[in-house]
Amino acid sequence: MSNRFRATPLSIALLAALTANIAHAADVSWVDPAVAQVNQEVIDVRHTLHQNPELGNTEVKTAALVADHLKALGIDVRTQVGKTGVVGVLKGGLPGPVMALRADMDALPVKEMTGLPYASTATGVRLGKTVPVMHACGHDTHTAMLLGAAKVLAQHRDQVAGTVVFLFQPAEEGAADVDDFQTDTLIGAQAMIRDGALDSPKVEAIFGVHVMAGYPTGHLYYKAGTVLNSSDGFRITLKGRQTHGSAPWSGVDPIVASAAVVNGLQTLVSRRVDLSQGMGVISVGTINGGAASNIIPETVEMTGTIRSNSPAIRDTLLKKMPPLVQGISTAYETEANVLVVNHAPVTTNDPDLTRSMVKALELAAPGKVKELPASLSPSEDFSYYAQKVPGLFVFLGATPADQDMSKAPNNHSPYFTADDATLATGVKAHVQFVLNYPQRNTAR
Repeated sequence: MSNRFRATPLSIALLAALTANIAHAADVSWVDPAVAQVNQEVIDVRHTLHQNPELGNTEVKTAALVADHLKALGIDVRTQVGKTGVVGVLKGGLPGPVMALRADMDALPVKEMTGLPYASTATGVRLGKTVPVMHACGHDTHTAMLLGAAKVLAQHRDQVAGTVVFLFQPAEEGAADVDDFQTDTLIGAQAMIRDGALDSPKVEAIFGVHVMAGYPTGHLYYKAGTVLNSSDGFRITLKGRQTHGSAPWSGVDPIVASAAVVNGLQTLVSRRVDLSQGMGVISVGTINGGAASNIIPETVEMTGTIRSNSPAIRDTLLKKMPPLVQGISTAYETEANVLVVNHAPVTTNDPDLTRSMVKALELAAPGKVKELPASLSPSEDFSYYAQKVPGLFVFLGATPADQDMSKAPNNHSPYFTADDATLATGVKAHVQFVLNYPQRNTAR
């Protein structure tokens, strides 16, 4: 039997329809003019958000602004998703898959020092304490860019194949009303997922864009597979017996024990994990104990973070850390309490999805797309979405090209800035993901 294709009137008609559909979907000449038309509005929204930042789970005004913008575009809107999150659903004029675009809305408890004309002077309440608030990680740009993409796509919905779900997420940096070591409350991406953000309608793939200082404006960076580290926090309390510093033998010293614990934790990375699988880092960020120089305190508390770009290494560190601390504590005759909280797994870009979307990135930033040689050290709760459906998380340079990239203040710095000129590229990336994913899906 021959495998050669034999043309029939029906097959010819189907082929013609398919070809016309692909040609139609590939006609994206309208994207750049459409993005240019909304660019000033995107910048203005970004400045408004930057001047009025809100901490995680308190993004009430931000969420209202987002919802109003989406409703004005004729997009179906759900609010209070994941507490203060907003979900918008846009049905395109052509049949196709359900795709999600995600932006985070929350700011950080950081006092802004940039001197920008639209700098934040806002304060917020975190766990009952008033703190300064700043968009020190660029979430204002993420929200503004996704709103810009929503406008472009809504105005050209007849060109969109499938359905677009816009996820505006709270509390990516943590929640102002939830202690970092509270383990019984879901926040951020996990709370959005719990509330059905990926289920109504059922999302097939998800995309995210994150601005990065120290990378040139308008450049996009991607990597298949592992792209960001996992993040887990820990709190260790060591209880001894208070005594005078002149007679340590009459008590039990938790400060000396804490020093041994800090050193011991480093051996988990150097001696207990297979570093050929990736990397791991355990960092102690705070140590608190004592109130007088001549008194040995009863307790010492330390907190820190565990990061890895390997799920296997992460699992090893999380499994072996508590018994190691308990063993050291016992040797020093103190009592140890170890609490570990999981913040985010390793962020992994689906390899097939990543490769198929390089074209979309090139359309968004012609000649300015680069594959990262290695994963980056920060963490992101976008990873929870990417565990549920294939995901692609890319990075957008936010530092003007004429500046020294090595001197740009990093994300989370009180001096962090994101160049307004990069926003148009972020809007284009979101739009091109939506326009190119259905073609990739058809060609499979």
